Amino acid sequence: MKLKQSLPILLPALIAFGCKDNNKQEEKDEVAEDSLAQQDTIRYHSEPLITDHYTADPSAHVFEDKIFIYPSHDWDSGKPEDDTGNHFNMKDYHVYSMEDPNGEVTDHGEVLTVEDVAWAERQMWAPDAAEKDGKYYLFFPAKDKDDIFRIGVATSNNPEGPFTPEEEPIEGSYSIDPAVYKDTDGEYYMYFGGIWGGQLQRWQTGEFAEEDEYPADDEPALRPKIAKMSDDLLSFAEEPKDVEILDENGEPITTGDNDRRFFEAAWVHQYNDKYYFSYSTGDTHNIAYAIGDSPYGPFTYQGVILEPVVGWTNHHSIVEYEGKWYLFYHDSSLSEGKTYLRSMKMMEIEYDEDGKIKTMQSYTELD
Repeated sequence: MKLKQSLPILLPALIAFGCKDNNKQEEKDEVAEDSLAQQDTIRYHSEPLITDHYTADPSAHVFEDKIFIYPSHDWDSGKPEDDTGNHFNMKDYHVYSMEDPNGEVTDHGEVLTVEDVAWAERQMWAPDAAEKDGKYYLFFPAKDKDDIFRIGVATSNNPEGPFTPEEEPIEGSYSIDPAVYKDTDGEYYMYFGGIWGGQLQRWQTGEFAEEDEYPADDEPALRPKIAKMSDDLLSFAEEPKDVEILDENGEPITTGDNDRRFFEAAWVHQYNDKYYFSYSTGDTHNIAYAIGDSPYGPFTYQGVILEPVVGWTNHHSIVEYEGKWYLFYHDSSLSEGKTYLRSMKMMEIEYDEDGKIKTMQSYTELD
């Protein structure tokens, strides 16, 4: 399937999820129409890994000497676009695997649906996976019967599933984007959280608030959360804590620092004995990262891993395979810019001698 090259710019602040002014729908439509006329004006640096489904938020892991990918599954549910992301109305998960980074991708089929999960009502957003003692865990957010995001867990004896969900979400869980990291000492930690549609801003008091509230622009930005997992990986072993992201002066990144503040999509990997905390900046569309000496942080901001892609969102993972490091991400190139119909991709990561990650672009504009 030949990938159509279109929508190189998309004016992200106007396109779909997170648009702050719903009165600009006509302007958004005009931008999309104009962009569709820009066919063949850019060269993509990687192709979609899957072209018969729309896949987003790829969480990659090496299990059983293969790369397994746990993405969300986009589809057009007909929901109108709004600030809370209702148009991201995913209802199931597939699992994919690769024998090597240049090999074919195997679709292991549907492994969990919203109908399988007793507590879940809708919107099965970005998942993650982990392995412990030969058992595999799928962690996923979904809205419950009260339309509040919770985080669930399902288990399997195989990395490709299918997965059997627990009857209830993880106690004390909330918001979105669970990412479970196994440290070198064998402890597991979950990172989670996302603002705007991810509802993190509604949990500042420890209870769910009916209205959004954010810190002032000159105050520390809302922080992602971390919690050590229990031995069976089915619950938290502690109350979730804040993850501090600091600037070069050791001060917390502020709410108004949109180019650097955390929005969603936490991920942690370790390189040269340092912990790399990477995340999406949301409305400024970067995948950024910070470095720390502990899984709890604090993490000091370092720069951008991936600059904005075609489409509004981005959500990534980072994995090492046979001595090389790979970034998995998504864009909306396959759907010609529909921000809720995305496609997962991958590129190799490069580090410099100081351990800094080289900033990458997902496409090049042609003359």
